[in-house]
Formats: sequence, C-alpha cells, structure tokens
Amino acid sequence: MRLLWHQLRYEQLVFWRSREAAVFVFLFPVLLFALLTAVYSGTIQGRPAPWGLLAGMLGYGTANTAFAGLAILLVNRRELGILKRIRATPLPTATYLTAVLISIMIVFALQAVALFVLGHLLKSTPWPGHLISLVLTLALGGAAFAGLGLAITGFIRSVEGSSAVLNLIVLPLAFLSGSFGTTNHYPRVLKAVGDVLPLKYLLDAVNAVYLHGRQLWDEPTAVAVLAGWGVLGIVVAVRKFRWEPT
Repeated sequence: MRLLWHQLRYEQLVFWRSREAAVFVFLFPVLLFALLTAVYSGTIQGRPAPWGLLAGMLGYGTANTAFAGLAILLVNRRELGILKRIRATPLPTATYLTAVLISIMIVFALQAVALFVLGHLLKSTPWPGHLISLVLTLALGGAAFAGLGLAITGFIRSVEGSSAVLNLIVLPLAFLSGSFGTTNHYPRVLKAVGDVLPLKYLLDAVNAVYLHGRQLWDEPTAVAVLAGWGVLGIVVAVRKFRWEPT
C-alpha cells in the first residue's frame, strides 16, 4: 500500500506538471462544453440543451480521459523506454499499473466535478439527483474505457502517431454515440454503427440517471454492454500489452 500511495502521488505530480496532458485530457471536454452550450438551443432528451450537453460531455470526457489519455500516456512511456526501466525496478508491475489507472480516474473525477460546476454557473444546470448512481455509472464507464485504453496500446507503434490515432477513434465515437447532441436525425447506417459502440451505452446510462432521475440498475442492458466491452479490453490487453519499445 505504501508503494501504491507513493507511485500514485508521483503520477499526479507528473500529470499536472504536463501542460499538454492538462489541456488535452482535463480541459478539452470542459472547454468543448462551454463552446457547445453557447451555440445550442432547444432541448436534448426532453431536457434543456445545456443539460443534455452536460450529460454528453460526461460521456465524452470518460472516453477522452480513461481511454485516449491513458493510452497516450502508456504509449509514450513505452516508446521512451520508461516502462522497460520500471519493470526492472523492485516496484511490482501490478502496483505501477494500478497507480496509473487510479491517477487517471482521479483526473476524470475532477473533470466531472468541473463540468457540473461550470454548467451550474453558466447555464444553471441541476446537480445530480441520484449522486451514488451517477458515480457508479461513471466509474463503470471509466473502468470499461480504461480496459480498452490498455488494449489499444498494443496496436499503436509510435509516440508520433498515438495522438492522431486516438483522436481518429474518440471523435467519431463521440459523434456517432450522441455526445454532441441527439442522433435521431442520423442516417440509418450511422445509427447502426453507433448502436454497437460502448460510449452509446454509457450515454444511455448517464442520460437515464442524470436527465430522467432513474437509477443505474434500471439500465441492465447498458451495464451489461459496458461490462462486456471492459472485459474484452482486458482480455486483449493481456495478450497485446507490451513493456518493451517497438
């Protein structure tokens, strides 16, 4: 536990000292929310547009932070030889990866709080009515996307290409899943693609809990699909995750 706490503290110091990480991983969803609420009007999911956009940015922030942010961090460290050196130290690899995962989830938790505070100040969006259900929903989504983030590192071979590849995945994922607004007007083929993506089910759960006052356990399909994607990510990560530079 002492080693885990020491490594977790180090991970947080490194993250917040990196301007690129702080902007791309932490601030970008918050800034995007502020921009979207400035131009959107009407309703989303039967609620005022800022409410729906806040829910959408919670989902997008999960994918951007727990998936893309984690993958970029690990690919960079692998290709720079940092993971190889860490594996040669007395620090257990499980402790190291646990600290990295907890650190990225702390960043996401702070980001979610920042979104709620900003939404309340700018657009009077409500605080969550079922806080425990919403926390569990975001924790489940974060865990699922973290598993997928570990898995995708095995397919990215360079530091230079990591940001491009992950943005190419996350932005269409968010668009097709409904993070930026309703998908009711999308062509049928785009809806079909969106219906198999994990972010769509995370957004379904977030919308149900935050916008419509339901509980997480009222959305068993979303829970099952997210858990399935998370397990798939872990299975692939076990086979593909590498500590050595490409």
